[in-house]
Amino acid sequence: MEVAYCVIPIENTIEGTVNTSIDFLYHQSHLQVMGEILLPIAQQLLIHPDNHYKTIEKILSHPQALAQCADFIQKYYPDAILEQMPSTAYAAQLIAQNPQENWAALAPKTAAVTYDLEIVRADVQDLALNETRFWIVGREPLSEKIGKEKLTIAFTMPNNLPGALHKALSVFSWRSIDLSRIESRPLKTVLGEYFFVLDILVEQPIQLIWQALAELELLGGQWRLLGHYYSHSG
Repeated sequence: MEVAYCVIPIENTIEGTVNTSIDFLYHQSHLQVMGEILLPIAQQLLIHPDNHYKTIEKILSHPQALAQCADFIQKYYPDAILEQMPSTAYAAQLIAQNPQENWAALAPKTAAVTYDLEIVRADVQDLALNETRFWIVGREPLSEKIGKEKLTIAFTMPNNLPGALHKALSVFSWRSIDLSRIESRPLKTVLGEYFFVLDILVEQPIQLIWQALAELELLGGQWRLLGHYYSHSG
């Protein structure tokens, strides 16, 4: 089945960057970021309604959700087995399909409704203000242009250039181009080689950004556009 767009998590308040998403876009995908949305994330502890004694021997969820609720798990269910799932929704689905098991899932309220599960503990994430930034990726631009205009690029610099990262960032700073995020990730070639991901706020004429990237090339840098999109809160 083909889809026009997919939504992937990029960054969370508690756990930071979702490295697998960044690595996938850089190393394996030719998709572009077409939009960004920030959503509040609240995790619920869900069980099957047939679990009358509310006994929990195993907790299933996505690795990010398990990490977001680590303090809660340690305090209330220190002996529970933790099992990682591809998604929170899949964890909830497994609970629904295995009513005989003393299992629980960490998932949003929508999963409880979808799979007719019972919420035994609500909003169990370690921070009340828990947000996740998602990217909408695809091949065609979205028609809606709502929120802040942004560019995301990935770049590398020559290994033998002294102060390479400082020089790379200076091409933006002296033009007063606002960078909202910078991340480094291993190139997966040899130890110590990295690529960098920059989120750029388009608050100046966009020609200034292209000029900065041209100067980056003069320094020996190589860059790739991961997306030109709009960001808004949900």
